Amino acid sequence: MIPLYDDVPGRRTPYVNYLLIALNVLVFAWEVSLGPQLESVIQQIAFVPARFSPGAGLGAWIPIFTSMFLHGGTWHLVSNMLALWIFGDNVEDRMGHLRYLLFYLICGVAAALVHYAANSTSTVPTVGASGAISGVLGAYLVMFPTANVYTLIPIFFFWVEIVRIPSIIYLGIWFLSQLFNGLFSLSADTLQSAGGVAWWAHVGGFVAGVILVWVFRQPEERWWPDEYRAV
Repeated sequence: MIPLYDDVPGRRTPYVNYLLIALNVLVFAWEVSLGPQLESVIQQIAFVPARFSPGAGLGAWIPIFTSMFLHGGTWHLVSNMLALWIFGDNVEDRMGHLRYLLFYLICGVAAALVHYAANSTSTVPTVGASGAISGVLGAYLVMFPTANVYTLIPIFFFWVEIVRIPSIIYLGIWFLSQLFNGLFSLSADTLQSAGGVAWWAHVGGFVAGVILVWVFRQPEERWWPDEYRAV
């Protein structure tokens, strides 16, 4: 299933969301420009659980933030940015610009810490904005449970259909898929050692978003027929 757009209208320009997407694209372009040097650079600035210690100094925490803007391939980048484009603007709209930025970064940190808790001995570098974006998805689910996500669904090999799916169903299915894959990965030692998808980062980011949205969202504006708006 590929999400295409939702039906929640925005009320203000999502400048921070645009900035986050632009930064991710620019950093990926920089990655591509490194050529053969990319692997060694990733080892230095990506988040590696085995090298992390929560009680260490600031230097140990910096890779958590730099890894949020790194991606392992074109599809990895496109899928993440598509989700951020669809869901992030409405979350920023409800939170406000600076609150949204702080929320995004905190969810990314929470995702990395949950990934570390589940894979503390892993030497595989973790990259991607998925953990922070998972937090955005969690916040979206809380604030817009009745919204519709228009989704592209392939049927067989020669036909695709655009289906309107309530966000509570779309995001609920997405979260359960991440959770079940994460549980499976705990019993699959070979899968863990080989790297792959950081399922627990997705789970951790999503749960953080569901919880933190109650702190970061602003009171909803009420619209009245005889006034432009009242708060």
